[in-house]
Amino acid sequence: MNENLLQYLWKYKIFSKFDFKDTEGNPIEILDFGTLNTNSGPDFSLAKIKTKNIVLAGNIEIHVKSSDWYFHNHDLQKDYQSVILHVVYFNDTDIAELKEAGIPTLELKAYINEEILAKYQTLENQYQFIPCESIFDTSKVPFLFSEETLLKKLDEKSIEIEQLLTQSKNNYEAVLFQKLAYSFGLKVNAEIYQNIAENIDFKIIQKISQNQFQLESFLFGKGNLLEKETETNQKWKREFDFLKTKFKISEQTFPVKFMRLMPPSFPTIRLSQLAMLYHLQPNLFSKILKAKNIQELKSLFENVKTSEFWENHYTFEKTSEEKIEKKLSDDFIEILLINAVLPIIYTYFKNINPEKTDQILEFYKNLSPEKNSIISSWKKLNVKFSSALETQAFLYHHKHLCSYKNCLNCNIGLKILKD
Repeated sequence: MNENLLQYLWKYKIFSKFDFKDTEGNPIEILDFGTLNTNSGPDFSLAKIKTKNIVLAGNIEIHVKSSDWYFHNHDLQKDYQSVILHVVYFNDTDIAELKEAGIPTLELKAYINEEILAKYQTLENQYQFIPCESIFDTSKVPFLFSEETLLKKLDEKSIEIEQLLTQSKNNYEAVLFQKLAYSFGLKVNAEIYQNIAENIDFKIIQKISQNQFQLESFLFGKGNLLEKETETNQKWKREFDFLKTKFKISEQTFPVKFMRLMPPSFPTIRLSQLAMLYHLQPNLFSKILKAKNIQELKSLFENVKTSEFWENHYTFEKTSEEKIEKKLSDDFIEILLINAVLPIIYTYFKNINPEKTDQILEFYKNLSPEKNSIISSWKKLNVKFSSALETQAFLYHHKHLCSYKNCLNCNIGLKILKD
């Protein structure tokens, strides 16, 4: 037993019976359980009770043991003089000043179902995937859980996007380029690609994007792929050196990584595709805003591929036997939409046209469910996924609640404990 659980039970009124009596046997009617106080002072404010035919309004303090009143030095703190009820799990001693002031103590031990404690203990124990794995039930997932959770995630992402907008003087095109660069990098190179994008004046990107080879050379150079001139990379190296001089660009580079990547995701391939994207779609953000459905969004990326050299290369040094047009796959396009495009659209419309929120959720509903180890683990617990709306929600929920064992702030956990 701990105070967090007691506060949780009190907040959500999870008791086996409500015919409360104080430690002296006097009936107590809780007219208002109060509001949880997350700052200093008593645990619940604005509460109201009726005892001995008298209505009292004020604060409620909750402890595991009544002696915690002294252990926490509340007898010396003025904030606690407004307490109208002392709620404890176990009454191990009388509190003299409360008794003298006629403030009742309510012992909760007899009012809490032991099954609740057993469930909570299960949540607190070691687990493989989520704390409630052994008692998880898909029927406890609240109605509209995915929609509400995804909106929380989008709100969180929009904070970061708004910070980038401040830095770029509210240039949505520049911020979209930065977030797309991040997504092109996947886990291995995401931050590196974003660093490259953030350290280039987007006006330069717009100027050189008219020439796909120039933009590709520029990205390769900033990714430290052209550190040394070789027989195969010399034309990119010369172009990068020319652009550095022309635009007075710093020598700083951000070395990209090849480790743990499959050849189609090598930096040479992804940066070439990113260059092609902005060559084909120089005003990408304005076009994204005009998209009426997910197919129109996807169409902006469908013709993106590498430059011709990379059709039979993955690195500068080795030539592949087979020549393949390396276009963005449909799965990768959906990754870009999920992680970069849709959060940007949400941020744009959040304050000027909140009604667009429903359309953005609809976009997520029309994207395929993601595939990764977290989603596979949810599936083992019989969670069904039909779209990216649901996978995004459960990924966010696992990351921010389950992985921290934050069960008392989980709306699924609430239903598991209550039912």
